[in-house]
Formats: sequence, structure tokens, C-alpha cells
Amino acid sequence: MRTVVRIPTQIDNDQADNALRVAAYCRVSSDHEEQKTGLAAQISYYSQKIANTPGWVNAGIFAERGSGLSLLQRREFMRMMELARNGEIDLILTKSISRFGRNTVDMLQASLDLCGCGVDVFFEKENIWLHDRQMQILLTAYMSYAQAESESMSQNIRWGISKGFQSGKSGYADFTCFGYRRDSDGNLEIYEPEADIVRKIFALRSSGRSLNEISNWLYDEHIPSPTGRERWSRESISKILKNEKYTGDVILQKTFVSDAFSGKQSRNAGQMNRYMIHEHHPAIVSKEVFDMVK
Repeated sequence: MRTVVRIPTQIDNDQADNALRVAAYCRVSSDHEEQKTGLAAQISYYSQKIANTPGWVNAGIFAERGSGLSLLQRREFMRMMELARNGEIDLILTKSISRFGRNTVDMLQASLDLCGCGVDVFFEKENIWLHDRQMQILLTAYMSYAQAESESMSQNIRWGISKGFQSGKSGYADFTCFGYRRDSDGNLEIYEPEADIVRKIFALRSSGRSLNEISNWLYDEHIPSPTGRERWSRESISKILKNEKYTGDVILQKTFVSDAFSGKQSRNAGQMNRYMIHEHHPAIVSKEVFDMVK
């Protein structure tokens, strides 16, 4: 019986040496299910594109979920850049400039680094090649637009959060802490096994015990910290004693993001308005005990 057997394609040494080492960078901004699907589609698309293009070899598919504002928070991007600097990548494919990054300064620096390494980048949506000198100005303009878009989005988010604070309907008010859980409607309710510990901490402090003494008592009673450690730190105890949530009240906007690109939280020491919601949820300790301890 006649049979047909596929002969595996072999690349001789000269062809392998001359093959273009092509990588792809894929990114989505969140863990939402739709975006996860989008990331998987990007990975599949570029894997097939590289495999099906004669003269190309796969130098890596670098994929991640996260903001495009900070390079330091994008490990896959940084790993790709390191391989490019080491001369292991010739070409990088990516969906668009905004997928590559949204911080103009960081992305221009990365582009300069890649140019210096002799690595080209193809941005498919914009149909731009990094090494095309005539496109450098357009690339800068695109990146500036992407950054401005992110800044505008960040301002809109901050505006929405602030309005929520002012109306007292912010989701931040319902964040749980040690001693509380959420009920079936999403409201805070007292969780007695932890609430009893909170009351004891306040009682010990109001009787004059130091933070170290309270920590020792908790350790002797074999009560683990909120993070599961055997011994409570002074900071953990201090945070509980300073948290107005145990009185049933909530203060909103204790901190704020001062720089959209670093994402760093700063303590609100009067730079922005703060809002108090009284009797937001059941209290674990009285305001009198809380004020005395504070």
C-alpha cells in the first residue's frame, strides 16, 4: 500500500545563522476575563505569525497584564529589553504603541535603547517601524497622545472617586478590616471571633499597657496576627488603635495618588478634602474608649 510521510523541514547551519530572531510583546491592562481572552489571542496570533514566516525564528513571546505607565512594574517587558540588550533579539512585534507603553519618557528611552542595540520594532496598528527615521517624530507624537489619554483617564477616575466621597456612597467605605466581614448584601458586619480581640486590645491599651506588652499578651494567648504571623507587630496593633472604623465611622480620602505614573499613595495631610461618614456600620468599641486611647 502506498503511503505518504511528511519529511520534517530542516534548516541548515547557514540558514539558521541568518534567520531573523523575532519576539513579540503583548499586554492587556487588567485581569478582566475579556482582557485575558484578548491576551491569549495576541499570544496565539504572534506565535503563528512568527512560525509561518520564512526566515524567522521565535525569540520569545513576552506577555503580561498590567498598566502601561511604569516600566518597572512590567517584568516581561524588562526581561525582553534585557534579551535585546544582550543581542538575542533582532525584531519585536507589538499590536500598537499604547500596548508597548503609555509613559512618554520611559518609552522614548526604551526606543533609544533598542535603536542602539540594532533592534527594530513594528507597531502593527500604526504601521510604524521604529528604525524608520522619518517616523521618529510621529512615534513621539503617538506616545505623547497615549500619555495624555492616560492622564485624562486618571483625572476622570479621581473626579469620580471624589464625587463618591462627597456623596458618602464610595465603595472604599466598605473595605473590610480585622474584626469585620461583609454580609450577603455587601455591608460591613461584626465578626465576633476577631471583634473580641479588637476589644481586648483597646482595653489593654486604655489600662496603660504598652504596644510591646499587648504584643506579648497576644503571643502568650496564641492569637495570630491578621496576616497569620505568630507575633503581632507594634505597627499592626497601632493601626487597629488608630482606625476609626471600629467606632462605626469611616473617614474617606486618608490617602491619595499624587502622581498617576508612579501610582504612589501619599498621606492626605490637608492637600485634599477628607470626608467622615458617621454611623456607617456597627461599632466594635465606643467613641469614648477610642478617643481616650488615641
